[in-house]
Amino acid sequence: QVQLVESGGGLVQPGGSLPLSCVASGSIASIYKMCWYRQTPGKMREQVACESRYGATNYADSVEGRFTISRDNLKNTVFLQMNSLEPEVTAVYYCNADYFAVAGARAHSAWGQGTQVTVSS
Repeated sequence: QVQLVESGGGLVQPGGSLPLSCVASGSIASIYKMCWYRQTPGKMREQVACESRYGATNYADSVEGRFTISRDNLKNTVFLQMNSLEPEVTAVYYCNADYFAVAGARAHSAWGQGTQVTVSS
């Protein structure tokens, strides 16, 4: 079983910055993709940013240039640096990992419990 634990959420003023982190632990042979998603009440969960094990990244258009995703593969950790924050990004942010429990076997996906990010003055 794999667990993802997010940290770093909280309240920040508009224009501010906030870093998020997520650590994966458990039966992991390798993680080939780690992503951040976010969700607000009444809306579907949307992908914010992803990074592959080899460093390829992609971002939602709405956060391009303001958010930066990075990974520490040795520590099974993914980060999301969020800058120039505006109230519209207020949401619960979830970490997601696509991983192999056993090398060569089928992939699995795991989710964190989410961390609240609130941008407000």
